[in-house]
Amino acid sequence: MEIKFNQLTLQNFKSHKDLVVKFGDMTKILADNAKGKSSIGEAITFLLYGTDLVGSKLDPSPVTYQAENTLVTLLLSLEDGELLLGREIAKGRNKFYVNEVPSKATEFNEVVEKLFDKDLFLSLFNPSYFFTLHWEKQRQMILKYTTAPANKEVLNELPKPQSDKLATLVKKHSLEDLDKIHRSNKTKLDKQYIAAQSRAKTLREQLEQNAPTVPLDSLNVELKQLVKERNAIEEVTDKAQTVNGRINILNNQINVLSQVRDDIKDQFNQLKDEQIQDTCRVCNQTLQDDAINAVEAEKEQRIQQVKLKFQQAVDSRKALEEELKTLEYVDVSEQLEKARLLQEKINPIEYEISKHREYKYLEEQVIAAEANEKETLESLNESIFILDAIKDFKAKEAELQVKKVQDLFENLSIKLFEEVKTTGENKPTFIVQMDGKDYMKLSFSEQTRAGLEIRDVLSEQSDLVVPCFVDNSETITKFKEPNGQLIISRVVAGQDLTIESEDK
Repeated sequence: MEIKFNQLTLQNFKSHKDLVVKFGDMTKILADNAKGKSSIGEAITFLLYGTDLVGSKLDPSPVTYQAENTLVTLLLSLEDGELLLGREIAKGRNKFYVNEVPSKATEFNEVVEKLFDKDLFLSLFNPSYFFTLHWEKQRQMILKYTTAPANKEVLNELPKPQSDKLATLVKKHSLEDLDKIHRSNKTKLDKQYIAAQSRAKTLREQLEQNAPTVPLDSLNVELKQLVKERNAIEEVTDKAQTVNGRINILNNQINVLSQVRDDIKDQFNQLKDEQIQDTCRVCNQTLQDDAINAVEAEKEQRIQQVKLKFQQAVDSRKALEEELKTLEYVDVSEQLEKARLLQEKINPIEYEISKHREYKYLEEQVIAAEANEKETLESLNESIFILDAIKDFKAKEAELQVKKVQDLFENLSIKLFEEVKTTGENKPTFIVQMDGKDYMKLSFSEQTRAGLEIRDVLSEQSDLVVPCFVDNSETITKFKEPNGQLIISRVVAGQDLTIESEDK
């Protein structure tokens, strides 16, 4: 889209009481110093935004005379017709006009915003304006119209292992998320790997310290022989102890029955000597014959029961004595001593064998620890590889992006990134250079040429063409004319304000 200026009208604007500027493809504003050349460019930015050429608030009041109002109008030529915009200050209040129709400030601003973005227009209109912006805004404006390199384009520039790995991973996560994931993994795995190394080393040292000195096979052979001898002795002693135990049990049971027999005998004697009472123990009345007979019968019954118990005890004791006669006590003290001596030989062998078991267990732990160490290292190296690949991806992406931007310029060098020394990573920046010098170190004419090249790139990329105002053009001996209308102001000693317009 191309926007042209047709006519600018100024009434009581700074030094201009009444001025009409008709623009052509080339408009030259010629005059001595302090004749209002720059004010013409400022009138346009004041009309649109209330600012001067670099975006600062502007007071358009007359400086050498008094006036009740200030009025600026600008007739624009658009692709679909003409548009007349006006701004007036009367009694300290702003008034706005769109095609001569009084409008609210919001309505006026909406019309302007539909035409162009403020920073973009001011950068296109005034070649110096772009460099008054913060570098982040400058960077944003340049990159806004420059397509970032596609992932596939960047991956094709990376070594195949990195490219293949990232191509698979970015199907599930963004590069930013992958970076977060593997930075977190690396921090965690760094600690885990140190712990895994330490554990594996400790277990290996324990394994060396606990290595058995006697072969397991010879220990098993010796143990088998000794156990065989001990078991043979224990088989004999176990049988003897069974017999001896039975003898002890029988003797104890016989002694118990002898005591039971004697107790029953005493009980019988007491019962036999018991007198029959002929009076009732409760009421002291003399018992009758039937009652006395019943008491005697009861006593006899008790006597018979005691006799029965006595005979049972005697019979049981006799049976135990008969069994005891068939058994003979076996002295196994010598065999037990032999078994004890054999066990003393067995114990250290079993201890040595247990060391072999412990050694095998330690071996298994060492294998597991080394496997864990290896697995942790592989995971750590995987995260390091991915982080390095992401870093290289971003570096290559930056390189391709810089190339795309750089290809837009003929004389300027654009620095979009700078390396962080502590991390080696790239961080965004925006530095414009010409012939190896930063913009701020350029001469005025060089800065102007730099601004013109920037504005032409912005114009081409945004597909917006607006007039360009080059102030103090007498300081520039030669420059490439920008696209669109060109308005130049030039100091001519001793000359009053003269405006020359011509079409190509």
